[in-house]
Amino acid sequence: MIDKQALQSLDKRQRVALVNSLPGFKPVVLVGTVNEDNRTNLCVINSCFHVGADPALMGMIIRPAPEGTERHTLENILATETYSINAVTRDMAQRAHHTSARFDRDQSEFDACGFTEYRHEDFTAPFVTESPLQLGLALAEYLPLTINGTHLIIGSIEKIHASDHARRDDGTLDLQSMDIVAGVGLDAYHSVSTGQRFTYAKPDRPPELI
Repeated sequence: MIDKQALQSLDKRQRVALVNSLPGFKPVVLVGTVNEDNRTNLCVINSCFHVGADPALMGMIIRPAPEGTERHTLENILATETYSINAVTRDMAQRAHHTSARFDRDQSEFDACGFTEYRHEDFTAPFVTESPLQLGLALAEYLPLTINGTHLIIGSIEKIHASDHARRDDGTLDLQSMDIVAGVGLDAYHSVSTGQRFTYAKPDRPPELI
């Protein structure tokens, strides 16, 4: 058992690695943005989550930057109020992780990390062509969190592009068929095996496998 005092006494790198691993498997995505000078940016994020379906909203947490470090993704989202979320496949994982390096503002991670930029005519932010699941979002709410200096971004889903073969008749997506990976901590990318789906749960009987 590790109590709070023991956790705080750990080496900082060990503590950060441990706490980042505690939520288990999470979505890992590439966030595409552009600034007001039309310079693109691409950033890997592992804190993306569902907020609501009606209206369709997604949230993500952007970590605080060390003193003097620029936060290009956050600054671009606040300036243009648009961004894209692009799922990461197993083939994309190494290049996606490379986007976490501290590139200069004038160097696009699309070019530096080997991704192809795609623009929809009526949408400001760039998408990742290689991704089989692409979302275009408009900034709906921004909350700087005073508890630890992180930034909560909530976006309204404006566009969805998914591989046709992954769409099921009931509206869900077969993410495994798109070879999308899940993340653990800040540096691990895992392939997803066949999952289990169950019927709607009711008090009078256990759910059944679909």
